[in-house]
Amino acid sequence: MPRIFVLNGPNLNLLGLREPEIYGADTLDDIAGMLEDRARALGVEIEMRQSNHEGHLIDWLHEASAEGARAVLLNAGGFTHSSIALHDAIRAIRVPVIEVHLSNPQAREAFRHHSFIAGAARGTVSGFGAFSYLMALDAAARL
Repeated sequence: MPRIFVLNGPNLNLLGLREPEIYGADTLDDIAGMLEDRARALGVEIEMRQSNHEGHLIDWLHEASAEGARAVLLNAGGFTHSSIALHDAIRAIRVPVIEVHLSNPQAREAFRHHSFIAGAARGTVSGFGAFSYLMALDAAARL
């Protein structure tokens, strides 16, 4: 069965607690459950991971490529706006990466308007809360 990695960056382990007015009330476990249900319906499986460490995300991108994943959904959190290393890792692999955000970074603080991920990603889904992940999974399953 085709596998899609779902990688989550810093502070996303705090979803449901951290600024729910921005990020919503769903926890990362809630989102994982929604994704697993949708993945079954789409005939794919997901590998859901979260880390507060940039190097882990880079290693997992490399792993997704080495294991022949169909795609990667990446919510890089705050690293979106600061990590050239994640940009380079995405460009170094052959697996398509879809950037995902719960909120719409363009509607937030100015420092969030630039994404180092977007320039290397296949596409971006943002601003729809947990539904952003489901839309990205639908797109990834069709790649």
